[in-house]
Amino acid sequence: MTFDTILRQATVIDGTGRPAFTADIGLCGERIGAIGDLSGVQAPAEIPAAGLWATPGFIDVHTHSDAFLLLEPFSPSKVLQGVTTEIGGQCGGSAAPRLNGARLPSDWEAQTYPPRPGRETTGPNWTTVADFREALAACHPATNLILFAGHNTIRKGVMGDAPRAARPDEVAAMCRTLEQALDEGAWGISTGLVYHPGIHATSEEVLALATACARRGGFYATHMRSEGDRLLEAIDEVLALTRATGIRTQISHLKTSGRANWSKLPAALAKIEGARAEGLALHSDRYPYLSAGTDLDIVLPDWAAAGGNAAILQRLDDPRTCARIAAELDASGRDPADIMIGGTWSPATRACSGKTIRQLMEATCRTMGTVITWILREDRSRTGAFFFGMCEENLLTILSQPWVMPGSDASLRAPWGPLGRDYPHPRAYGTHPTFFRTLTERLGLSPEAAIARMTSLPAAAFAIRDRGILREGAYADLALLHPATWRATATYARPHAFALGTEAVFVNGSPIVLGGQLNPSAPRRGRFLER
Repeated sequence: MTFDTILRQATVIDGTGRPAFTADIGLCGERIGAIGDLSGVQAPAEIPAAGLWATPGFIDVHTHSDAFLLLEPFSPSKVLQGVTTEIGGQCGGSAAPRLNGARLPSDWEAQTYPPRPGRETTGPNWTTVADFREALAACHPATNLILFAGHNTIRKGVMGDAPRAARPDEVAAMCRTLEQALDEGAWGISTGLVYHPGIHATSEEVLALATACARRGGFYATHMRSEGDRLLEAIDEVLALTRATGIRTQISHLKTSGRANWSKLPAALAKIEGARAEGLALHSDRYPYLSAGTDLDIVLPDWAAAGGNAAILQRLDDPRTCARIAAELDASGRDPADIMIGGTWSPATRACSGKTIRQLMEATCRTMGTVITWILREDRSRTGAFFFGMCEENLLTILSQPWVMPGSDASLRAPWGPLGRDYPHPRAYGTHPTFFRTLTERLGLSPEAAIARMTSLPAAAFAIRDRGILREGAYADLALLHPATWRATATYARPHAFALGTEAVFVNGSPIVLGGQLNPSAPRRGRFLER
């Protein structure tokens, strides 16, 4: 056998959890050709890897990179962590199917995308999953993408932002849209039941979609109806759906939000463990940080957020209604020190990034409600924010569960270009090394066990074939890491900062990272993965 590349004398952590061993790894095309003693064989490219860990490429199981891959196909913030596959379309919002003019999340909608023949729009210029796949293939992404079809995106395509329960005919139309998406390659359906318009969906609507998905062998991922005050009830809803359909289910970014809910974790874990003991295919993911990250407008009262972005802006632009919103925010009991402004869009709000609402209140002598409504009005309701209020002890307990895997809950980023103007959560650049360090240094797991949680466990949970493990015949998705220096550097104060210690990354056999740097001359062989 001839090889394109040989990694010499690497410390192989193969993803199975078994002890590391020293070996050469020969890459042939898109696959691993051999692992062993290749001292008598030469290859056009040889990388000295003594003292480096060779691991499977990491699978980021919960991301929002769908549309951004079209803008920055090298996915620098992810590949420089060692990520080779992302699972996108999460929290109910996916790039496709985008039918009947359904609006995407504001950070995607506002971008200018590569032109396509016959598509005059400068914004999103695709519709179906098949159409999105064509756009993605034309950009030649560096990483692999698995796409879930978002319930909120599907719902908007059928009934707009209508703040009400769906009629039977609308549920049937959503099921048909989902079935087409699955037939065109979507992996399953995701829900974001704290976001509009999904917040208005009944359990029966979600069950109907999950049933249609299960019939086609798809998966279910859910940002549950509550991660705080009604956490246990939300878990019960997920477990009832999973029992009724038999669908493989992923509980997204498991957490206990708000100090009053920290004590609920043992009961939450007991419910999940009980369901797994019944044989339900149930897993979860979590990022290793104590703050969530999403749009600032999630703090708005339900009535003020109903109807989508246009309706929100109409209310914010009306002085009396805006004052009512501000007053309700002031009376909400939220701690303004627990909300930090992330990405902003207006020159007037740019200096707010990285500051808490408490700091902005003190600087402007305004109330919490007037600060938040001012920022949202200036940014046209496109502001990102980080929400603190999670418990470190609970984080460690969640990460210690053997069925929890890393999900960044972040889009890819770059310090340059259209994505460099944003102010992201540090998890976009640092989830995987931080997850690993937390498991090994704080929870006492071996490096082999920690790597398995980041590679073979996600591959098994999502039924991803020939990835997540280093063995002959598997796809050549792998990372070479400096064990002593591999770590995250991104912080809340300096979020655009790459991980250190990633020596090389191969995706389908192509050296996307070499010598710790992006390798722009490498062919980008990432692909849209199908079930």
